[in-house]
Amino acid sequence: MSLVKRSALACLMLFMTFCAGAHPHSFIRLQTEVVSENDRLVALNMRWTMDELTSADLLYDAGEAKPGSEVWKKLAAEVMANVLGQHYFTEMWHNGQRVRFQNRPGKYAMAREGHQAVLTFTLPLAEPQPLSGQTYTFSTFDPTYYVDMSYEEERDVSLSPAMKKQCRMTLHTPTPSEESLSFAQSLDKEDAPPEDMELGKQFAQKVTLTCQ
Repeated sequence: MSLVKRSALACLMLFMTFCAGAHPHSFIRLQTEVVSENDRLVALNMRWTMDELTSADLLYDAGEAKPGSEVWKKLAAEVMANVLGQHYFTEMWHNGQRVRFQNRPGKYAMAREGHQAVLTFTLPLAEPQPLSGQTYTFSTFDPTYYVDMSYEEERDVSLSPAMKKQCRMTLHTPTPSEESLSFAQSLDKEDAPPEDMELGKQFAQKVTLTCQ
C-alpha cells in the first residue's frame, strides 16, 4: 500500500488524525451479537458498517479484489491493528468492575457492500463470565467523538440462540446536555477535547444485558 493510501487509512481508522472540522465527521453503524458457551459470556460478534465517505479510500485500495482475497485480508489486518490499539473502542462493565478483552480478536474480516466497507470481528473476553443472575453493560464509542459509532435500531443488538431464553437486552441512547452538544460542535479540526472530559462517552449508547 502506498504511503498516501496508508495515511488515508490511518485517517479513517485511528480516529486521532483530525480530518474534518465538524463533529462527528464519520459514521459507523454498529451491530453486535452477544455470545455464550456453557452458561458463560464469552464474546461479542461485531459488525461495523462505515459510511460511504469513510469507506471511499478503503474501497479504492481494494479495487476489484474478490471477497476473501489477500487484498481484503491485508486491509482487514491493518484496520484491525488500529482498532486493537484503542481496546476495540469498547468498554464492558460488571458489578462496577471493568471486564477485560483478549488482546487479539478471535477472527476478523473486511468486505464491500455496495459503496460501504464492512468490518466484522469477534471480540473475545479475557475470561468467560457467569451469566445466571448477572447484569452487564457495554458501550462502543470513539472517545474524542470525531466518529459517531452507534446502533440505528434496537435489533442491531442481539443474543446468540443459546441465550435467548435466559437473558434480555436493552439499548439506552443518552441525551447529552446542551453544553456538551455546543462544545462538540464548536471544535475545529485542530482541536481535541480534554481527555478527562470523555466527550465521546457522553454520547455513547449503552447496552444492558440482564440474565436470570
